[in-house]
Amino acid sequence: MKHSLQLRLSQRLTLTPQLQQSIKLLQLSTIELNQEVERILLENPLLERVDSNNLPEPAAKNPDAAPSSDEQRNADSYTDVVDGEISTEPVYDSGSDMSSEDHPSTDYAAADAHDNPFDALDKVSYGSNSDGDDEDFSPVAEQPPSLRAHLSAQLALLHLSDRDRQLVLLLIDSLDDGGYLPLSLEEVAEMLPPELEVEPEELSIALQHLQHLEPIGIGARTLAECLTLQLQSMPAHKSQRNVALEIVQHHLDALAARDFSRLKRMLKCDDAVLKSAHKLIVSLNPKPGRDYSVEETRFVIADVITRKTKGIWVAELNPDAMPKLKINQLYANILQRNRGGGTQQISSQLQEARWLIKNVHQRFETIQRVSQAIVDRQRNFLEHGPVAMRPLVLREIADTLELHESTISRVTTQKFMHTPRGIYELKYFFGSQVSTDSGGSASSTAIRALIKQLISAENTRTPLSDGHISEVLSQQGIVVARRTVAKYRESMQILPVNLRKTL
Repeated sequence: MKHSLQLRLSQRLTLTPQLQQSIKLLQLSTIELNQEVERILLENPLLERVDSNNLPEPAAKNPDAAPSSDEQRNADSYTDVVDGEISTEPVYDSGSDMSSEDHPSTDYAAADAHDNPFDALDKVSYGSNSDGDDEDFSPVAEQPPSLRAHLSAQLALLHLSDRDRQLVLLLIDSLDDGGYLPLSLEEVAEMLPPELEVEPEELSIALQHLQHLEPIGIGARTLAECLTLQLQSMPAHKSQRNVALEIVQHHLDALAARDFSRLKRMLKCDDAVLKSAHKLIVSLNPKPGRDYSVEETRFVIADVITRKTKGIWVAELNPDAMPKLKINQLYANILQRNRGGGTQQISSQLQEARWLIKNVHQRFETIQRVSQAIVDRQRNFLEHGPVAMRPLVLREIADTLELHESTISRVTTQKFMHTPRGIYELKYFFGSQVSTDSGGSASSTAIRALIKQLISAENTRTPLSDGHISEVLSQQGIVVARRTVAKYRESMQILPVNLRKTL
C-alpha cells in the first residue's frame, strides 16, 4: 500500500461552548434551570443573583426637583458603587428572591429540656427583638406521623410480652406503603435467625394483634382480606353487610368486571340489595396505609402567562420563573484595574458569566416567541376550550419563526403556559389532524375533548361503546375508526364500556 499526502478543504459545524450551553439551557425546565444557575453561582464568583432587597435605596429629594439622569435609566440596568466609581451592568430582571431576613429566627437556647413544654413555647422568639405586638408567626404545616410510628404508639398500649411485641414490630416493618403485608408468614419466619425458634403460630398471633390496630385493614395479605377486615369491624346490623362480605370473599372478580347479572344470580338478590352492598364496598379503603405515606408534591411553574389585551391574546413571560443575574462589580473592577498577569482565570470566569446571562436572556426570548406563535394559532382554544383546538405541528411554528424544528421541540418540552383554562405544557397545543367529511380537518385534542364530553353525558346503565362513539362522531362529520376512539379513550385513562356500567 503506497503512502501519500493529500490536501483537502472541507466545512463542518463546530459547537462552541457558548452554543452548547445555550442548547442545554433551552431544553431544561424552569426548576432544572434554577438548579443549574445555583450550581454555576457556587462555581463562578463573578456571577451573582440580584435580590430586590439589596438594591440601593434612592436618597430623599425635593419633590419639586426635576428627575436626574440616573432616574431615567432603563429598568434592566443596575447601578453599583465600588471604591467611589459608578458602574452600570446589564441585568436580566426576571425574578425575585427572598432575603434571609424574611425568615423568622428561633432562639431555643433559653428553653430548658426539663421545663414544661408549654413554657418552652413562650420562650421562642421570632424576628426582631422589638417589644412591638405585631410579630410575624409563620405557619408551619404539621407533618403526619408515619405508619410505623402510628402503629407503634398503639402497640405500646397493649399488654403483650416482650417477645410478642417484637414480633408485631417485625411485621410492622414488613408492611408496604399501602399497609399490606407482601410476605407470607412462612417467608417472614425464614428470615429470622434459627436460634430464636419462632413458630408460625406465634407469627399468626402477632398478625392478629397487628390487624386489630387502626386503621382497620392493616396487615392484610390480599385486597379481599383487607376489605373483609373492614366489613367485619362494622356492626352486624349494618345494611347489606353480610351480602358485601359474601361478595368480597368469593365474588370479588365478578364485581371488578361489573358483571352484575352474574352477581344477582349467584347471590339470589335483586338490584336494590346489590346496589346497597356495592355502595358499602365502594366506601371502604382499599389501601389503609396510604394516608400515612408522605408523597412528594411536584409544583409546576408557568413560564408564560396569557392575557387578553384589547381583544388580542398576548403571551407574556412569567417574571417569577426567571432568575435575576448580574456581574459581580467588585471583581469586574479589580479585573479592569489589573489587566496584567494572574487575571486569566478571572477573565475566563467573567466571560462565562456574560455567556450565561446572555444565554438565559436568549432562552426566555425564544420561549416567548414560540408561545406567542402558539397563542396566535390557538386563540379559539383560549376562547372556547379544547373542542376548538386546531391541528398544529412543530414544523408550522418552526417555519413561521425561521427556527429549526428541533429547537421548537426543546422549547415546548417541560415548559408550561398559564391560560384562563388552566396550566398546560406547550406540547399540549400540538396535535395531528383528522380529516372530516366537509373536507376540513380536526385536531386530535379536540376529538379527545368530544369523546370525553360524550362519555360524561352518557347513561351509566347503558354506557357508550367505542363503536357507538365512532358513529356519533361520524354523524358530526368527523371520521374516526373504533380503534382510534379506543386509543384516545385509553390516553385519557377512561375505563372501557364494561367497567363504566353501573346498576
